Amino acid sequence: MAFDKAAMVEQLSGLTVLELVDLVDALKETWGVEAAAAMPAGMMMAAAGAAAPEAAVEEQTEFTVSIKSAGDKKLQVIKEVRAITSLGLKEAKDLVESGGVVREDISKDEAEEIKTKLEAAGAVIEVK
Repeated sequence: MAFDKAAMVEQLSGLTVLELVDLVDALKETWGVEAAAAMPAGMMMAAAGAAAPEAAVEEQTEFTVSIKSAGDKKLQVIKEVRAITSLGLKEAKDLVESGGVVREDISKDEAEEIKTKLEAAGAVIEVK
């Protein structure tokens, strides 16, 4: 049985991204290799190009800002948290000490602004 490269390329070109992923997983399992080693560069580029529009559809629009650590300047972080959230002193202190959500379901710009302010005050912040 002769290998027909052109037929193989044509058949693979007709696969969806999900079908390509399944194929790569099957080859990885069968041959015990990583996907990059099992897939020629041209196919990887085609798969990456086909996946790009799908990723753009799932763009995140709402973000959550959380404190992971108050850092060395806890008092300054508490002041910033109070200004951002309008919490009382005790509530802001508890939030900063225990970590947790400062604001949720906000825009990317607002999340970045809050992150910048809190990091400038010394906190370690996570934006999801």
